[in-house]
Parts: sequence; C-alpha cells; structure tokens
Amino acid sequence: MQRIKLGDYVRVISGDSNIYGKEGRIIKVCPKQQKALVEGVNKVKKHFKPSNNNKGEIKEKEMWLPWAKLALINKKTTRGIDKVKFILDKKGSKVRFFKKTNTIVEVVKK
Repeated sequence: MQRIKLGDYVRVISGDSNIYGKEGRIIKVCPKQQKALVEGVNKVKKHFKPSNNNKGEIKEKEMWLPWAKLALINKKTTRGIDKVKFILDKKGSKVRFFKKTNTIVEVVKK
C-alpha cells in the first residue's frame, strides 16, 4: 500500500540543495516506479525546436522524485514532517495514521 497519495502535501527531505526543504502538493503518482510529481519542485527547462506550427521556445516543467525523498507534512510535530503507518479502525477499514502524533490522515477506500 502506498503511503503517499495524490493531493498530499509533502516536503523534500533529501537531494540537491536547490530542492531540499521545498514543499508542495503531489500532482501525479507512479506506483510502479515509486515516484511522484510535486508542484513547484524539481523544475527543469525543456527546449523545443522551431517547426512550421510554432516558434522555438523554452518551457519549465516538474520532474519525477522518488518517494524515499518525500515526507508527509504534519504541522503538529516539531520538524513538521511525520511517518505514516496503516491500522484498522473500529469499523474494520484501513486508515493512514501519523506515527508521532497518533492522528488519522484519512480513510483509505477498498
């Protein structure tokens, strides 16, 4: 089960100095490769060649980051990030749970 999902707010906890410590919302997730696209983080410039339809241009876009470099944001902790575990609640549904503060992240649908 993946601990990071679409729409979560995460912080980069390792990597280059230009992305370390940046925060953003997850735009896209690739579970097979265990990577995610984070809004506004790890941007690169892509050069496009001129053609009949358009002029040559330079666009910025986000690149994939591995899940190991991301941590969920939990404002109740001192560092602001927390690990996630899964537990079964009283109704028997699986729930994402912050380890340090013992609070529920959200209910996971089966």
